[in-house]
Amino acid sequence: MGFRVVPAAYVLLIDDGRVLLQLRAGTGYRDGFWAAAAAGHVEAGESVHAAAVREAAEELGIVVDAADLVPLTTMHRTNRTGLEIDERVDFFFTCRRWTGEPRTMEPERSAGLGWFALDDLPDPVVPHERHVLDGVAGGGLPAITAFGFR
Repeated sequence: MGFRVVPAAYVLLIDDGRVLLQLRAGTGYRDGFWAAAAAGHVEAGESVHAAAVREAAEELGIVVDAADLVPLTTMHRTNRTGLEIDERVDFFFTCRRWTGEPRTMEPERSAGLGWFALDDLPDPVVPHERHVLDGVAGGGLPAITAFGFR
């Protein structure tokens, strides 16, 4: 069995104690769950910062300056399926400044957006993302976290 790490970038837009989430739909992964409004895989040859900026533009129609991305935590996670692509590394950023009004740019993949207080999140939230959001609400996270390992 091979081993491959799949990297992803997450942008948590935070404004006045609230976070912008999207309701997943039509993706085949955690549809019906709330998730980071902008997130996605890092493409070949792309930096994680460039991926975060690209995802914010593609999914929300906003412009984010890479300098405004604040590293929150890096998460190594697994679903323990044994598949070679099940090892994930997720780079979470917060962002408090952007240009434009966030809106759903991929309606075929999202049932809508909503602003939620960090201490009053909707249910359900994608589990590994809920772990991060609970850490933000609680005052912080370690620089590196692990999720799904025994």
